[in-house]
Amino acid sequence: QVQLVESGGGLVQAGGSLRLSCEVSGGTVSRYTMGWFRQAPGKDREFVSAIIGSGGYTMYHDSVKGRFTISRDDAKNTVYLQMNSLKPEDTAVYYCTATARSAIQLTYRSAYDYWGQGTQVTVFS
Repeated sequence: QVQLVESGGGLVQAGGSLRLSCEVSGGTVSRYTMGWFRQAPGKDREFVSAIIGSGGYTMYHDSVKGRFTISRDDAKNTVYLQMNSLKPEDTAVYYCTATARSAIQLTYRSAYDYWGQGTQVTVFS
């Protein structure tokens, strides 16, 4: 059973940076498409970024392009989300997610099979 554990969330001033980590157990990270979603209070969970399988192709929501970077350390079986130039509207619970399926719409929640417990990111102005 694949398990995902996020860490790295916290409280940061606008313009600052945070790096989220997602440690994977029960599976090899390079064999999955790994994603990050976020959910702000009263809003739906939305796609943030994904890194696809062995090729490492990356995808981003338009609102985070140029500010966030997803990466993967195969030796540590861990996926990261480096978040720079943070804005108050980035405030949300961030979830790590994984899927072994291919040829799917990766911006949809339904594409993913495994989810972490979430980590809170709060950006104040």
